[in-house]
Amino acid sequence: MTTGTALSVNVGPPAPSLGKDVPTTGIHKQPVTEPVTVRAPGPKRSGLHSGVVGDHIGDTKHHGGNDQAIYAYASEDYAWWSAELGRPLPPGLFGENLTTSGLDLAGAVIGERWEFGSGLVLQVTFGRIPCVTFQNRMAEPRWVKRFARENRTGAYLRVVVEGPLGPGDRIAVVDRPAHGLTVAEAFEIYMHDQSRLARLLDAPELPPDLLAEVTDRLS
Repeated sequence: MTTGTALSVNVGPPAPSLGKDVPTTGIHKQPVTEPVTVRAPGPKRSGLHSGVVGDHIGDTKHHGGNDQAIYAYASEDYAWWSAELGRPLPPGLFGENLTTSGLDLAGAVIGERWEFGSGLVLQVTFGRIPCVTFQNRMAEPRWVKRFARENRTGAYLRVVVEGPLGPGDRIAVVDRPAHGLTVAEAFEIYMHDQSRLARLLDAPELPPDLLAEVTDRLS
């Protein structure tokens, strides 16, 4: 069984928007010291938006909802980016709710389930497609293209069983679908390799709107 740790749990207050045509953003995530409540937020536009109680999402058209309830990023990928950019990158900088240690998020299989000691269960859905808010937050030239090219996207997760999430919590990968489609492979196909789009249909755990888009493209 693959295991890891919740190195940091991060919550974003509302702040002025960073370049999008929306009034606010929640990308400025800050680590918390006490557990937060995690629940399924419902539909992207009309639900509670973030899966973390108290976490703000400004662009509700593109972020949040059941299939993007939690965003996780690996400390190992942070270390790689830190070496590339030549500066420290603290947990939460990329806007993730959960900074992990010990898990290969690029190699996570779409649909695999993470069980936490509290009973919380999350399911991997897809990687993060970077946007202008992220680029302005990082203040790095051509960041959107660079982040997408390197395919160290982190992972979005949906909530299967609600529960608390706190720093230091143990994470166990308790179920991994046999189709084997990883976050990195799915992202690479969707963003850069249209010839392999049909492969995405092997993973019914992908977000329904993404699967519908793929089906439309193929037809």
